[in-house]
Amino acid sequence: MAHQLMPSDLIQRVARRFKLLGEPARLELLNLLNIHGESTVRALVESSGYSQPNVSKHLLLMAREGILARRQEGLQVFYSVADPSLAGLCLLVCGQLKEEAGQ
Repeated sequence: MAHQLMPSDLIQRVARRFKLLGEPARLELLNLLNIHGESTVRALVESSGYSQPNVSKHLLLMAREGILARRQEGLQVFYSVADPSLAGLCLLVCGQLKEEAGQ
């Protein structure tokens, strides 16, 4: 007997979350935050190679959705991963893709 993947009342929120994660630049920023932990916008600009306005825009969108935590200290803004399910989700998807590729 099949079970529903998600409750009907969460479908819109799940779709919004997947839409946010569907942008490669955001996935790269999440990967960097997972590797380095809490980081400033400047550090993420330097390690990603993306422009400061682009990085700030992506980080703010993810923070508004609750994927990232955001804190300000003076003029610096720090971001960290706030959703503990992201690492598991990424590992599952990457594992499946590697399996499909025969790796």
